[in-house]
Amino acid sequence: MASYLHDTPENAASDGDWLDRVSRIRTAHLQRCKDRGHRFSMLTSYDAMTARIFDEAGIEVLLIGDSAGNTVFGYPSTVPVTLEELIPLTRAVAGSARRAMVVTDLPFGTYEESPAQAVRSAVRLMKEGGAHAVKMEGGAYYAEHVRAMTQAGVAVMAHIGYTPQSENTLGGHRVQGRDDAAQRLLDDALALEEAGAFSVLIEMTAEPAVRAAEEALRVPTVGIGAGGSTTGQVLVWQDMLGLGEGRTPRFVKKYADLRGVVSQAAGAYRKDVLDGAFPAAEHVFDQ
Repeated sequence: MASYLHDTPENAASDGDWLDRVSRIRTAHLQRCKDRGHRFSMLTSYDAMTARIFDEAGIEVLLIGDSAGNTVFGYPSTVPVTLEELIPLTRAVAGSARRAMVVTDLPFGTYEESPAQAVRSAVRLMKEGGAHAVKMEGGAYYAEHVRAMTQAGVAVMAHIGYTPQSENTLGGHRVQGRDDAAQRLLDDALALEEAGAFSVLIEMTAEPAVRAAEEALRVPTVGIGAGGSTTGQVLVWQDMLGLGEGRTPRFVKKYADLRGVVSQAAGAYRKDVLDGAFPAAEHVFDQ
């Protein structure tokens, strides 16, 4: 039988650093953040090395996002990403993270047909990938999908607002939740919560609508381009560390310029190779 000592909110410290003392982040801890007015952090991760680094840095949730389509596979959007592509990425992250909760996206085409299809896809991510939970895009229409997955034992993070898998029907990258759409967003959030979602991620949405959802929902919200009222915040790690090229989205804060660092290092390596400076004597085996 598994030991859950120190894993439940009741066993966590009651002072301000209680979250740092949790040995494995679970949905109950994220709910406690919401209940106590605390916040939590979330980053994407697609490999063992970044998973270990982010985990050691204390990031509470690691997301194997279908953003891997852009950042790993070089696709023009998230739409082409398959379940078969995300399973090994999930396995790499889940096998390396010791404390963080691991959540994986349900890719486009793996859940829309029926609640049964959603359950099958989610179960594969958990059994073959080791995910602790899945994230699914879509509003109230998919409430029964959420209900079916939670009844099957799958923890589900809902995703509303701007949903990248639906960019073709949304008309591109457009801010959601403005004017009359704010009420629809709130209705979606409440329906997904009622169906059993343990959290609702809201992307690229006007802050007043997000604030209304955070206040109305019992479960925690996670924001990306959704202002500061959400319980949690998530960013794509390559954006956060400045690996991307071109225009940076308004909602992204760069905490480093890794693109510049990596480019400079690669150029220095090439110069050393061409000049014969690498490998030097200290890099050569004598026998």
